[in-house]
Amino acid sequence: MILHTFTLTLGSTRPIHGSAHELRGFFATKFNEYAELHQHNADKFIYRYPVVQYKMSGNVPTVIGINEGAEVLKQIFDEYQEIRLGENTYQIVERGISLKDEEFGISDKIHSYEFATPWLALNQENYRKFYTLKGKPERDEFMRKILTGNILSMAKSLNYDVPGQIKCDAQVHFRKDRLKDVSVMVFTGKFQANFLIPDLLGIGKSVSRGFGAVRQLKGEYGGDSACSSSLTHGDRT
Repeated sequence: MILHTFTLTLGSTRPIHGSAHELRGFFATKFNEYAELHQHNADKFIYRYPVVQYKMSGNVPTVIGINEGAEVLKQIFDEYQEIRLGENTYQIVERGISLKDEEFGISDKIHSYEFATPWLALNQENYRKFYTLKGKPERDEFMRKILTGNILSMAKSLNYDVPGQIKCDAQVHFRKDRLKDVSVMVFTGKFQANFLIPDLLGIGKSVSRGFGAVRQLKGEYGGDSACSSSLTHGDRT
């Protein structure tokens, strides 16, 4: 399957400080008529994989549109001269644009990825279940299923029917983070899968706010094994 992507990066006269959540808030408020930018329709949340995703890559605001999301970004990417993130306003003096047709879906090769931003893998129910599991093997298997489910959910929302079994490995550790002033558990590290995912697309929860962005690691091979994972604790408080 081919995904059409539009990647927008923004530059100012000074370093930009802010979060992906604040970047999303700017676009959602400025262009509220486009549901793709904020996933709400008449105050009701749209439960689907976000086709517009926001990242802060270093101090560079980055917005990625996928398919219909790419078409929206084409229309509005230059319709503003400044952005407001939190209490700070930045004049926009540079816009970087990248239009691509990218492969997505099951592959006959294993591809290696790293989480460029923390992976928010667990909802409240799975969070509680994770802590009831005894020992590393059970938790590893549980996280493998979560990873596979996240990939399948992303594929379904993008109207891609997965024609075969997803194989994967993962080497991740978990730590605490904050999402809208709430403490959450996130995962960082690497994974391998027989599945092609374009760079910086997110998997898991809250990907529109920058979580779970992946980046392919060129030249690394994950092996043709059954799905498994290696899990470590990154925050031992």
